[in-house]
Amino acid sequence: MKVKTILISQPEPSENSPYFELEEKQKVKIDFIPFIHVEGATSKDVRQQKVDLSEYSAIILTSRNAVDHFFRIAEELRFKVPDTLKYFCQSEAIAYYLQKYVVYRKRKIYVGKRTFPELVPLIKKYKNERFLLPSSDVLKPAIPEALDKLGIKWKRAVFYKTVVSDLSHLEKVFYDVVVFYSPSGIKSLFENFPDFKQNNTRIAVFGNSTIKAAEEHGLKANITAPTPETPSMTMALEKYIKEHNKK
Repeated sequence: MKVKTILISQPEPSENSPYFELEEKQKVKIDFIPFIHVEGATSKDVRQQKVDLSEYSAIILTSRNAVDHFFRIAEELRFKVPDTLKYFCQSEAIAYYLQKYVVYRKRKIYVGKRTFPELVPLIKKYKNERFLLPSSDVLKPAIPEALDKLGIKWKRAVFYKTVVSDLSHLEKVFYDVVVFYSPSGIKSLFENFPDFKQNNTRIAVFGNSTIKAAEEHGLKANITAPTPETPSMTMALEKYIKEHNKK
C-alpha cells in the first residue's frame, strides 16, 4: 500500500526540519499533532514535595522543559537564583537554551555530550554539592539509579507533568502512517481511542521503549528507528515510502 499521508504525534517543528524536505521530495502530506503535552506543577505542588530551593548548590537539567519550569517555579516562590548555582546540562542544546535565563559566561555550567550517562562523570567530580533534579512525573529509571550509585546528595522534584492530549477530532480521520516517539504517545492513543484497531495503518516508532510499548498494546511496528541504516525517523520513513510508493 502506498503512503500518501503521515501523522507525527508531536508539535510542528521549526522551518528547517527534515520532515518538510521529506514532504516535498516524496510528495506526501505530513501533519503534526501532539498526542501529549506538558503542564507545569504549581509552586504549592513543589512545596508539598518538601523542596527548599535554597538548600541546593547544583541543578541537573535533562531537558529544555526542566530549564523553563525550574525558573518558573523559582519566580513563583520569589526565590532569587544565586549566581553561584552550578548547572549540569545533559547536552549542548540544553546548555545553550539556559541562556534564555542566565548570563552564560558568568555562570558555572557543565555540559554532557548528549545522553545522561555521558553527564555522570561530570557530576561525579562535584560530590560535595547538593543536587536538585527538576523533572517530569515520567522519568527513566536509569537516571535515579545512576545518581544513587554516585553516592551524592540529590533530590528529584516533579516540576512538570506529561499529560494526555484530547484527540477526539481525529476519531474519523485516517492516516497511512502514524509516527510515535515515546511510550507516552502510544498511551495517549489508547486513552483517547480504547478500541483502536491498526488495520491498514502503518505504525512508525522511535526507540526501544516505544517499540516495546507498541507491542504491549498489540500494535505491529512497520517502521522502526534508529537503525544503523536509518539513524533518524525521517530516513526510516523515506526508505519505507520509496519501497512502497514505487509499486
